[in-house]
Amino acid sequence: MKKLCLSIAVLLFSLPAMAVTLKIATVAPNGSQWMNDMRASAKEINERTDGRVLIKYYGGGVKGDDAKVLGQIRIRQLQGGAFTPSALSAQYSDLNLYGMPVVFDSEEEAAYVRSRMDARLQQGLEDAGFVNFGFATSGFATLMSRKPIKTLADLKGKRVWVPEGDTMSYASMQALSLNPVTLPLTDVLMGLQTGLLDIVAIPPIVALIMQWHTKIKYVTQVPLVYTFGFMAVDKKAFDKISREDRIIVREVMTKTYKKFDKVNLVDNQGAFEALLKSGIEEVRFDDEEFVKVRKLLLASNLRLGSDGAFTLELYEEMLRHIDEYRHEHIAAGE
Repeated sequence: MKKLCLSIAVLLFSLPAMAVTLKIATVAPNGSQWMNDMRASAKEINERTDGRVLIKYYGGGVKGDDAKVLGQIRIRQLQGGAFTPSALSAQYSDLNLYGMPVVFDSEEEAAYVRSRMDARLQQGLEDAGFVNFGFATSGFATLMSRKPIKTLADLKGKRVWVPEGDTMSYASMQALSLNPVTLPLTDVLMGLQTGLLDIVAIPPIVALIMQWHTKIKYVTQVPLVYTFGFMAVDKKAFDKISREDRIIVREVMTKTYKKFDKVNLVDNQGAFEALLKSGIEEVRFDDEEFVKVRKLLLASNLRLGSDGAFTLELYEEMLRHIDEYRHEHIAAGE
């Protein structure tokens, strides 16, 4: 009997590990460079794990908006998705810290802060039940509108898009006397077509990919909101992968997101130039008026933190890092 049990145990341990499939949803269109790179990463992972890990992507928003994707993750129909911070703010509100309005003046400032805080936010997301492989910036959101936006008065009463569940952006837009309209990402183009929306604030590269630029006439480039995206995979599903294969997946996907983080900025600038070439007119926001905007939005940020919308201590730490960066560069005469 002992010999039989031993033989069975040996047989079980000699069997190949069960294959694990991760089904990932995204609004990125099939055929886009993002999708091509992600599928190339999936192929590398599949080859390096000898077929034990298969990643299948559903592009073009076919699985629905963020709420639907999260619902499908909960019932195990999907294992993950590509998201922006507001999509998972209910699970981990501190994801919104980098995207608080007007905290950063430049990409360099943001990079300085991220080098000191990214790891903590990634760990917070994992503690909330989602494995993450890094953040990929899309640069600053640009104001795109049907009428020119140059002053605070130009914003008053205008209907601006706010992602579903993004309570912080909603409050920020109200602070500027805008009229926020909540819509899923997949409905924004229709909102612009029908006149439901007057303004969208989004990186140029996203506007081109989603074809929103075809329904706007003006673009105002101001450092309003720093944007980024990331992949989030249900931790329970990820932990079904063997330890050795999890290392491979993390290595490949982290490398891919580091690439996105670099090339997206270049692509975003190219996208902005493409907007102008398409006939969209660039307008400049008045500097003195932007000082007023900053004052209103920073006050709104503090109110949100005091109300528990995010960890106020982390927000204040982020501001200290920004001050460090600015003082260092002032001292260096930059």
